[in-house]
Amino acid sequence: MISHVYVAVNDFDRAFKFYSAVIGELGHQLKFCEPDKPWAGWMAEGMPRPLFLLGRPYDGDSAEHGNGHMVALLAPDRRSVDKAYASALANAGSCEGPPGLRPHYHPDYYGAYFRDPEGNKICVVCHAPVRQ
Repeated sequence: MISHVYVAVNDFDRAFKFYSAVIGELGHQLKFCEPDKPWAGWMAEGMPRPLFLLGRPYDGDSAEHGNGHMVALLAPDRRSVDKAYASALANAGSCEGPPGLRPHYHPDYYGAYFRDPEGNKICVVCHAPVRQ
């Protein structure tokens, strides 16, 4: 259903450091990074899509986060949610909701919410039940 998600930022170097740490905790790989444009993209191992893209706005104006906009990144397990959240906060992110179950979505929804250094809201979530 999703081809790619593009998050616009003003400070590419700071954002690249932030997202490299967070997305690395989820086990995804960098597909490309072109600082001169500037933009970068990540993908799940062996999967050409969907892509998570980061860069300056194409129109050249300043990037601005929107009210109600959020990108949710899929984590393979709950430990990865915890690690991605910790990486976000260690790299100038801010908490919007610590890791935990959110049974009002469904019984196995384990997620964390944070904002990147520019204010974009990000969720990291695992939908799988705990393995016994």
